[in-house]
Amino acid sequence: MDKIKLEIIGLSYSQTQSGAYALVLSEKNGNRRLPIIIGGFEAQAIAIELEKMVPSRPLTHDLFKDLASKLKIEVTEIIIHKLTDGIFHSKLVCVQNDKSIELDARTSDAIAIGVRFECPIYTYEHILSSAGVLLDNESIEDNEILTETLEEDEKQSIEKFSIKELENQLNQAIDGEDYELASKIRDEIKRRKA
Repeated sequence: MDKIKLEIIGLSYSQTQSGAYALVLSEKNGNRRLPIIIGGFEAQAIAIELEKMVPSRPLTHDLFKDLASKLKIEVTEIIIHKLTDGIFHSKLVCVQNDKSIELDARTSDAIAIGVRFECPIYTYEHILSSAGVLLDNESIEDNEILTETLEEDEKQSIEKFSIKELENQLNQAIDGEDYELASKIRDEIKRRKA
């Protein structure tokens, strides 16, 4: 079976499940999207790494990476290989001393670990054909416009604060482990200081 490479294109609040997030993966060379519902902790763990933020204490996925690195284990790829009753099953493909090892994992944890190792994410055609969403070019453009509009609204609400107020809010967001908000505030501070 040929593997299909996926990329992370978005992470947002789930419209269908309260307290959950939708992780959206995109087919690298196509218009299909694979939405996966994940928990808040895993969403935060993925967002922190994507935004290159450093929490005050290591998260579980950071601990896994540190332990694996010290044991000379490299995670080389993540494969979403099965879909059963709406639940995605994934595996981490690891290498230690030229020996390949596969570890079963929840997809959210596999991806949170995978982004830390900067390894590719793959799936198979049968997964994309059953759970993927095909976007036509018009839908993609509408989605990009909506995203830009939402980002513009968020920028305007942050822009009204002074740099000192933003720095205080940044510290509060990090202390409260709201890393998504922290990354937006950090970006605004960088923009103003540039």
